[in-house]
This record gives sequence, C-alpha cells and structure tokens, in this order.
Amino acid sequence: MAQLRQDYDKFQAVDTVVLVVGPDGFDDFQKYWQEHDLPFTGLPDPSHSVLKRYGQEIKLFKFGRMPAMVIVDKEGMVRFVHYGHSMSDIPENADVLTTLQSL
Repeated sequence: MAQLRQDYDKFQAVDTVVLVVGPDGFDDFQKYWQEHDLPFTGLPDPSHSVLKRYGQEIKLFKFGRMPAMVIVDKEGMVRFVHYGHSMSDIPENADVLTTLQSL
C-alpha cells in the first residue's frame, strides 16, 4: 500500500479512485489506516465476499490472500486484472497509470 500512497496524486490526476480491500475486520483495518495515514479508501472484507467476486486466491502456505489488482471503469466494467503469484507480485504504479490513461 505504500506504493499506492507514493503516487496517489498521479492516480487522482487521471480521475481514479483507489480502493484497497483487505481481509481484516473493521477495527483492525481502521487502526491500520490511522497508523499509516493512508489517503485512499480501505474496505475491510473479513467474510471474503469481495475476494470471491473478483477471484482473488488464498494460499495458506503463502500467508493468505495473494495480491490482486482490478481496474473497474466508470460503467462498472472490469478493464484490467492482475493476480499476484506471491506477496510481492504487485504491478508497478507506472504500468497501472499507463493502463488507466489508455482507458
């Protein structure tokens, strides 16, 4: 999430809402957001309902949810999906911004 925070202004410049969905409950999620002063919206998903909708994987031997990034356009259509194979497999912001600018 630090990566998203670094370029948050660039995401805003291309009219993008950043929404991070996490597996923790509301209280833990709120505490994390406050401690790290994150500028974007966080959505706790302890029941994994969002995870299931977008096909994000859980791998118990790799510490839980694998990273996933989904770009949904203003009409609600999924325009880009990246499913990580490890906890560090996250697209670079520059690549995501390029994709956003092409929409």
